[in-house]
Amino acid sequence: MYNMNKTRRSGGVCGLMLVMLIGVALGGCSAPSLLITPVSGRRALEETELSRDSFLASDKIAIIDVSGVIINASRPQFLGAGEHPVSLLLEQLDKARRDPHVKGVLLRINSPGGTVGASELMHDEILHFKKSGKPIVAVMMDVAASGGYYISCACDEIIAQNSTITGSIGVIMQLFDVSGIMGLIGVESNAITSGVYKDTGSPFRAMEPDERELFQAIVNDMFDRFVDVVVAGRPKLDEAEVRRLADGRVYTARQALEAGLIDRIAPMREAIVIVKKRAGVKRMRLVTFSRPYTYRPNYYAQSPGTEVNLIKTSLGLPSMTPRFMYVWQPTLP
Repeated sequence: MYNMNKTRRSGGVCGLMLVMLIGVALGGCSAPSLLITPVSGRRALEETELSRDSFLASDKIAIIDVSGVIINASRPQFLGAGEHPVSLLLEQLDKARRDPHVKGVLLRINSPGGTVGASELMHDEILHFKKSGKPIVAVMMDVAASGGYYISCACDEIIAQNSTITGSIGVIMQLFDVSGIMGLIGVESNAITSGVYKDTGSPFRAMEPDERELFQAIVNDMFDRFVDVVVAGRPKLDEAEVRRLADGRVYTARQALEAGLIDRIAPMREAIVIVKKRAGVKRMRLVTFSRPYTYRPNYYAQSPGTEVNLIKTSLGLPSMTPRFMYVWQPTLP
């Protein structure tokens, strides 16, 4: 008679031996170990304390990160969907707004920008947060360009690091024309449309002059909106001066300060002190909000930014889909 119990036992032993062999292969000669710990599936943001001025401090200053390309969609990851940047920012701002102990926010920006729509949504949510009366100060890190600068204009003050690159005020719409390659390999595209402009921007044929004029008008309208946002956020600059600065170029922190695009250049420690003063806080706890099991040892720790490469599918931006962008995109691969 076939012994099922014996088969199960031998299968279990084989499985255990396989785990041990994998452990030896990965750990060399060290003893293999396997830790299985039950974890909660709860994904709500949790508060992490990064530092405190004193044991008795109860008031909080929250650090919120905007990192990577700004898109209104979840960022794909290797093992599933990642964070939705706009949704995450709203979730963090709401948590800071509802907590009576949070007296101010330091919005840390490290982004080349992103889509027009996503930048607009983030800007609007920051303005909504300001209605709470709590100060929010933007601190720029490596890059805070185009859409990254756009959202910073909603804050009460803009601070940059000495090495920050910012600016790139403008709109870009990147289109592709592969009709030449298709002709070489004998492939044609036939589009059945309800209107003459329905397939405008198609990569499968050359763009007509009137179609270019249509897209240019849209880009100009979005650019005007960008200028309006900068004028509103930088009251010392009039529209004519903003348009002079908004030719798409990037600026160093020192150039941006001289132009009036930012308020000051200061390191992180000083930026935290500035938020404390604006909030009227003497002793505070520095906190951040993150998903469970995210390790944050200090205020420099943050989620890794997304590659600044709009062709990579990791950004979730189809390479052949026309998009209007507030983004610093100097080159394409």
